[in-house]
Amino acid sequence: MKVIFLQDVKGTAKKGEMKNVADGYARNMLLPKKLAVEATAENLNHLRGQQSSAQFRIDTEKANAQETKQKLDGKTVTIQAKAGTGGRLFGSVTAAQVAQAIEAQYGCKIDKKKISLKSEIKAFGTFSAEVRLYAGIAASVTIEVTEG
Repeated sequence: MKVIFLQDVKGTAKKGEMKNVADGYARNMLLPKKLAVEATAENLNHLRGQQSSAQFRIDTEKANAQETKQKLDGKTVTIQAKAGTGGRLFGSVTAAQVAQAIEAQYGCKIDKKKISLKSEIKAFGTFSAEVRLYAGIAASVTIEVTEG
């Protein structure tokens, strides 16, 4: 019996795959537990629709990441921080502050978890960081910390 898997089944198939399995296995295990559905024309059409919408979403996310990379790559982000004596900052500049500064200066909303600082920023100066936008797509930015 041909079935379309709705979930991963260890040792048998992954979600979205269509496989030919034994009738008893399908009738007694896969179908009652809603792990798979019978491969009818309607279900096949539904599967193709899901796959094409997932592919469209991936393509859209990649295009947005490329566009954001074009805006940010090689740019300088200026952050103002307060410091004590000797030019040492109170605390440090975090990825969250960098994300806020990027949004304020360039209008690109970026999750703080996607910003990778090369080193801790605890003094005034220029530092480099990498913004991972999508798998294989990253932008490098320069962070300039000034007294504010």
